[in-house]
Amino acid sequence: MTTTEPSPPPPVDVSAIPQLQGPFAPVFEETTADDLPVEGDLPTELDGVYLRNGPNPRFTPLGSYVYPLEGDGMVHGIWLSDRRARYANRFVRTEALVEEEKAGRALWGGLMTGYTPGEAEVGPELAGRPKALPDINVVRHGGRLLALAESDCPYCLSPSLETLGRETFDGALPAGMTAHPKVDPRTGEMVVFCYQLEAPYLTWATIGPDGVVTRRPTPVSGADRPVMIHDMALTERFVVLVLAPLYFDLRAALSGGSLLSWQPEDGTRIALVPRDGGPVRWSHTDAFWCWHTANAFDEDGHVVLDLVEWTRPGGIVPGPSAGALGRARIDTRTGEVRREQLDRGSMELPRIDDRLIGRPYERIALVAKTGRRDLAGGDHDALNFFDTRSGQRVQWDAGDLAVGEPVFAPRPGTRDADQGWWVAFATNRGNGESWFLVLPAAEPGRGPVARVRIPTRVPLGLHGSWLPTQE
Repeated sequence: MTTTEPSPPPPVDVSAIPQLQGPFAPVFEETTADDLPVEGDLPTELDGVYLRNGPNPRFTPLGSYVYPLEGDGMVHGIWLSDRRARYANRFVRTEALVEEEKAGRALWGGLMTGYTPGEAEVGPELAGRPKALPDINVVRHGGRLLALAESDCPYCLSPSLETLGRETFDGALPAGMTAHPKVDPRTGEMVVFCYQLEAPYLTWATIGPDGVVTRRPTPVSGADRPVMIHDMALTERFVVLVLAPLYFDLRAALSGGSLLSWQPEDGTRIALVPRDGGPVRWSHTDAFWCWHTANAFDEDGHVVLDLVEWTRPGGIVPGPSAGALGRARIDTRTGEVRREQLDRGSMELPRIDDRLIGRPYERIALVAKTGRRDLAGGDHDALNFFDTRSGQRVQWDAGDLAVGEPVFAPRPGTRDADQGWWVAFATNRGNGESWFLVLPAAEPGRGPVARVRIPTRVPLGLHGSWLPTQE
């Protein structure tokens, strides 16, 4: 008796998914261009490359599409030197994407469908395996340029953004990591974590400045069921993990239900994992969802954690969700959590001067919505700059530009957080023109001091890094 493999789901209706249209719409051509047009004064001190990753489906998705969790990775790069700029974009060519390009169509179903192609289509190595999606972040560490996935092995890229292959750090991180590692600027050590559907459900590890794994995946004791965690924070003493009650439910998914289950009655837990290997310290508070943290630091027996809080994970769980920039003070002895709201409104993708990761700091930059325009989820028309000391916020209204995550590029030779620039990609919603923006850190509300015209549209994406030439 023969069994037939399930049929693939039909392609999604692109017109019904805002995150496949307008400023989100994928681009299919890989472009290289030199001597880009510059408006304004491009600072001489900006010498390096800004890289940004993001979901960019090569073919129409099958069955479902959940932004920002899926879509093929595409890395966009702009290289700056002597006030000149060049650009390139490249797909992150995973083994699955290579097979889809051979077929000329999507072969894997969306995350919510559970469909994977069979051996006849993709061969024994890929059959039945989920598609790798290194589409969220791009970082450089230990001589490796890494395109990062939600919770999987990263893919190593060449300096010109060609895909070199899956990276397991000589087999020391076989399950990979999530897309938000943190590098301790004092030690140069990269701290990573990874969640899994089977025990151990949550692990953490460290990678030395030379790219060698110094702590192999270590279970986080007390993490007793599969839970989705997108980001982390780091202090000099602790790895900080926020476990909101968004659980994986394989049984429901296999019977046609949702893979992810939001159970707010459980509240949100925060794990302080001592970096010296000591016992995990758990805290508990009312339920909230966190996509991204801004920073954390140790202060007077507490961990101070700044993050963007949401009432529920919008885009994954139906229903409205309100957001705010919040601060949690966690007593490292008693576990008590005291939370306060720093700023209210629709904002996301918080970034700081990465030289201050794990230490007291003053500036947070975020994408935001002004409320003056009707925008899809994930589209933002402003940049907010929040001062943690004064509690004051400065906003730059980007107008018709759909603006992406701001990243800090410090002025070489300085330590002052106002000495440098915030850089970002942005795309005009009307004509599709894309720009690289450079805003002065000392007066970001003035808007860009320079705009570099990108020769192709850069879809709204996710995270990136400023990589100076001399580092």
